[in-house]
Amino acid sequence: MRTVTYGAACSLDGYITAADGGIDWLHFSKEAQAAMGAYWKTVDTILMGRRTWEFAASQGAGGGMKEAGGMTTYVFSRTLPSIDWPGVRLVSSDAGAFVRELKAQPGRGICVMGGGELGTALLAAGVVDEVGLNIHPVLLGSGTPLFRDPGHRVALELRENRTIDGGCVLATYRVRNAGA
Repeated sequence: MRTVTYGAACSLDGYITAADGGIDWLHFSKEAQAAMGAYWKTVDTILMGRRTWEFAASQGAGGGMKEAGGMTTYVFSRTLPSIDWPGVRLVSSDAGAFVRELKAQPGRGICVMGGGELGTALLAAGVVDEVGLNIHPVLLGSGTPLFRDPGHRVALELRENRTIDGGCVLATYRVRNAGA
């Protein structure tokens, strides 16, 4: 069974964007790039919600989310009528059921990118296996929250953590009740 990882860069107080949607507070470093490069080699599928997709698409070339080396992106939205981008597929059905079926198919890991709403829906559905964070040493005070209420407690077990350039902390947690 494939592993689903909900991953994001976040502030210490748990936001993935500032109140204005800005990400200018993110610290980019060679260490962070190396960690992400190693992670991308383990996945072949990206999942994102509509807002994350719109941000990625606004960055040009779908934010790099086009099919390359077998990479496929699924965008979850009930409001978008269509997406015309190579390797990007629109999903308007139940996200939990779709991801449950996707996990059973052959392939590498599945990355849930950004977007607290999709991440929360998938945690609520019990299909997320790991949470991977790049925690930045900044308190934003408000913005887009990393997590919303999934409707139940989600127990986590720390698998790995380390400090990288800029005082950031990379942390990976296993979801203890995944699939339950």
